[in-house]
Amino acid sequence: MAEQAATPATAREWHLAARPQGWPEPTDFALVEAPVRAPGPGEILVRNVYLSVDPYMRGRMSDRKSYAEPYELGKPMLGGAVGRVVASQAEGFAEGDYVLHHFGWREYATFDARKAVKVDPDAAPLSTYLGVLGMPGLTAYAGLTRVAGIKAGDVVFVSGAAGAVGGIVGQLAKLKGASRVIGSAGSDEKVELLVKEYGFDAAFNYKNGPVAEQLRAAAPDGIDVYFDNVGGEHLEAAIDSINLHGRIAVCGMISQYNATEPTPAPRNLAQIIAKRFRMEGLLVGDHYDLQPKFVEEVSAWVRSGELKYRETVSEGIDSTLDAFLGLLSGVNTGKMVVRLDG
Repeated sequence: MAEQAATPATAREWHLAARPQGWPEPTDFALVEAPVRAPGPGEILVRNVYLSVDPYMRGRMSDRKSYAEPYELGKPMLGGAVGRVVASQAEGFAEGDYVLHHFGWREYATFDARKAVKVDPDAAPLSTYLGVLGMPGLTAYAGLTRVAGIKAGDVVFVSGAAGAVGGIVGQLAKLKGASRVIGSAGSDEKVELLVKEYGFDAAFNYKNGPVAEQLRAAAPDGIDVYFDNVGGEHLEAAIDSINLHGRIAVCGMISQYNATEPTPAPRNLAQIIAKRFRMEGLLVGDHYDLQPKFVEEVSAWVRSGELKYRETVSEGIDSTLDAFLGLLSGVNTGKMVVRLDG
């Protein structure tokens, strides 16, 4: 076996330098050299291999009250990561183990081993533990099965359908017996992916015309479930098309994350009375009890090829900020990850 490189005295990590006002700017961030600390009792030192960038991170860059603590200025940011243990002072973790943790945005991390979960690189590619078999996959599974309560025969609409969560939602809906699945995406290439590779029954490019009109054309008999990753015009269109006693799972509103002024509610929200639809917010942290069932079901579908996934991979720690900004503007297809050297 090849000899492992020595652990460096310092390594790079991304800090939040200023809180973004509207769209994040490169000057809001700093890539700095920081000491690599040897692990103390109960700790492990991990060399990260893959970093995750996710839409929710934009909210943590603001200091307003939310479901997650804001990032601290001048401190390393946090995010999902998979890495290799290079030193351990914790029982149950050995050098060479691979772990999933939340100390991303950096090359090396030293932390309490209780905040790490071992992953098997032989069971699935390491990057999938940040995507289809990780938090985005569980989000899709919990939102569709528990929050939206999908039933056989439902017509399902997914916005942001070519993203890390949306693409899984649509495929799971088909596997769970949906009669029709419709997706929206931001390019003709992504629309083709949804239909030809992911098996959606219909898809449209939301940039090609009013969302409400395109959705009505794709779902002439209305929709029963809407999985919302976008908000704004998409949510208003879904309310327009939703059937009696429909269900809306609100996972994200990426169209509003960089707004500097409060955004208006859907203008047709009063339809909730006549249609008696249910709309519920979704945070994956409320549904980790589903993890064992999720991994069992979804990993089997991934292995069989029934559930397909895509990744957009950015190379090197230097590219992390560009990957994050690209994610916010929709350049990714599937899960956006950063692959580090080594």
